Amino acid sequence: MASLKDMRVRISSVKATQKITKAMQMVAAAKLRRSQDAAQNARPYASRMAAVIANLAAGVSGDGAPRLLAGTGSDRRHLIVVAAADRGLAGGFSSSIVRAARDRIAALLAEGKDVKIITVGKKALPPLRRLYGDRIIQSFDLSAERSLTLSVAQPIADHIISLYEAGDVDVVTLFFSRFKSVVSQTPVGQQLIPAQVEGAPVTDLQGATYEYEPSEEAILETLLPRNITVQVLSALLENMAGFYASQMTAMDNATRNAGDMIKGLTVQYNRTRQAQITKELIEIISGAEAL
Repeated sequence: MASLKDMRVRISSVKATQKITKAMQMVAAAKLRRSQDAAQNARPYASRMAAVIANLAAGVSGDGAPRLLAGTGSDRRHLIVVAAADRGLAGGFSSSIVRAARDRIAALLAEGKDVKIITVGKKALPPLRRLYGDRIIQSFDLSAERSLTLSVAQPIADHIISLYEAGDVDVVTLFFSRFKSVVSQTPVGQQLIPAQVEGAPVTDLQGATYEYEPSEEAILETLLPRNITVQVLSALLENMAGFYASQMTAMDNATRNAGDMIKGLTVQYNRTRQAQITKELIEIISGAEAL
């Protein structure tokens, strides 16, 4: 049985840990508000970009369609981009994204597809490297970035586009966590290349006819690469909001668990102390009676 001193040290240690988890919970709650606003503000722009591309794609077909829209005509070579967090202490946030990507990779390999992987964030690399280390071709570390802007997403998008234009991949899918609420973040896989226009919001022209200058093909050649950058940035912003929501929840649970542990240790300490005092009294009385 632990001594009273050991138990006092352990109670003090748990109390110190509780202070840290409480502070981290408050910091995550403060950052969540800003991250949530940034993610929600990015959604209309990404949605409008998809609507414009869908309207333009309706008038483009055949050999004139850009390759980023039409695809290569094959789906044998897949590129899986896994975007997770750069830090931990957020429960199962990153592991849920990696698990969804891992299931897709396993399904593609079972079908005989060639799969390459790009990781974004420190927490995405180790679990995937253990299973598919030979398939990881690039890793992006965003831990030094103070804020997420287009300049952060641009190198990732440029690398994806360069691989596609070089003929190394046919289909590109981005995995991230879509923020829904403080208690709900859903891992999703979004196809970036070929661009998906089915299901995208389409603007109702109310019978009007648009004439584009330059042509739809020329506009798409400019918009499609930019759309990939926008979608990557939107995914990173969704991840950031989801990370702080998960971290706030995890630290709140840790604080509550520390409180329960302190109560249990305090009860055990008091019982042990009372037993020791009773034992000493019995020894004193027994000694007095012996005399």
